[in-house]
Amino acid sequence: MYLTGKQTQLLGSIMQTLAEPHEEQEIREIMGDLVMQLLGAQFYASYVWQPDSLSFAQPTQINMDPINLRAYESYYQFHDPITPLMQRYQVAVRATDVLAIEDLKKTEFFNDFLNKDGLYWGVNLYAWHQGQNLGDMRIWRDKRRDNFTPDEMRLLDMLQPAFVTALARAQRPTQRHEVQLNTLSQRLTPREQDTARFVMLGMPDKEIARALSISSTTVRTHLENAFRKVGVSNRAALVHKLRN
Repeated sequence: MYLTGKQTQLLGSIMQTLAEPHEEQEIREIMGDLVMQLLGAQFYASYVWQPDSLSFAQPTQINMDPINLRAYESYYQFHDPITPLMQRYQVAVRATDVLAIEDLKKTEFFNDFLNKDGLYWGVNLYAWHQGQNLGDMRIWRDKRRDNFTPDEMRLLDMLQPAFVTALARAQRPTQRHEVQLNTLSQRLTPREQDTARFVMLGMPDKEIARALSISSTTVRTHLENAFRKVGVSNRAALVHKLRN
């Protein structure tokens, strides 16, 4: 696979972004701009699947009409011949991989939704983690350009593991506040309590460091202080003490 100098730089920027602590929607927004540049695309949207309502929500978009997207959310996503098929894939997938372009052009979805913004060639990438769809990237070109190539698909597949990890990590700070500590935790400072909660969620030191925007060395310091104050010598014992 040949990469231009610009593509190599963009790949580095993308991987650096995905390694940094960001909010979930912020990740999807930043990725949209960078991936559009990487693939020479013109349009981008991203949603999060809601299993309770069987619908996509929490949109972010670039170069797409917000009014048209609201119509997608209220109507067209429920009359969409391609996205439910594309969502089944664990790798990047083109719209034409699930439905021929000539057949897509005959549909209401194409003529009344995609065509309004000029979307013609599309590729989707879904972030699946432990059976949950954490978010997606929907990247499109207009008809004046070519369909996405196999090499471009491989580029997206290279990014997928880091994209999934970043979205999963972004959800954990919210989960942290749902972890209840017992009265022993009152011996700990607020930062030590946060570190302990992440330990109880099963996170390793490097992920805790990213989530709290501190170094791994500082994480170890917080943990050692917590061990000493609670009277334990390891992570498993700390979790047991703070839960019971």
